[in-house]
Amino acid sequence: MKGKWALVSGATTGLGLAIAEGLAGAGANIVLHDLVAPKQAAENLRARFRTEVIAAGADLSRRDAIQAMMADLLDRCDAIDILVNNAVVRHFSAIEQFPPDRWDQALAVNLSAPFHLIRLALPAMKQRGWGRIINMGSIYSSRGVEDRIDYVTTKTAILGMTRAVAIETARSGITCNTLCPGTLPTPAILSKIATMAAESGRPVEDVTGDYLGERQPTQRFIAMDAVAAMVVFLCSAAANDITGASLPIDGGWSIA
Repeated sequence: MKGKWALVSGATTGLGLAIAEGLAGAGANIVLHDLVAPKQAAENLRARFRTEVIAAGADLSRRDAIQAMMADLLDRCDAIDILVNNAVVRHFSAIEQFPPDRWDQALAVNLSAPFHLIRLALPAMKQRGWGRIINMGSIYSSRGVEDRIDYVTTKTAILGMTRAVAIETARSGITCNTLCPGTLPTPAILSKIATMAAESGRPVEDVTGDYLGERQPTQRFIAMDAVAAMVVFLCSAAANDITGASLPIDGGWSIA
């Protein structure tokens, strides 16, 4: 991937940063995006992998901010060769109490932003005859759960977007796929489990085991570096003919 530019959205911490690290380790130059330009994370990535890194800040709920960011990046990099749509927002609420502004924000960040980033990245990808688009889905791309209508709806819609892009780009050297992880050890999940343990007076290890046991047959977290490794694989020549796919990385959750 030497010389290729990869844009990872929502990449200051957690899965986004792990994916950026995986791609940097494979030789790609990285655009590290978040709401506020993640300058320190970019410096750390640059020092670790000796690759070019750009810190980019943009509010993905605003089309004008996305367009301004992409215009700047295309001017500086010539092309975004690899696009990983990872940024996400979510709100927990029953449907009848769900705040309409949170719904609008979820549609903008989780669904419209990937559309805009894809449409703006595609012309340069097509000109080069090569590109990789990887949309981050979820186990909830294929099943429902209570009190998360924004997340379930947008992550399900991402599958349709992936199929549409894959069909339109099938003869262009560009692929588009969705990865659907199960439960990852994100700061939000670890905090949730810690709160459950504190409220119940039980050890964190026991609560973690119960939490995962209700979901993933493997009864362990999905490793972030494993998801990153799948992103790297999808960017390799071995994955030239994988496009339009929805690939689960969920410890058997989707088949249980």
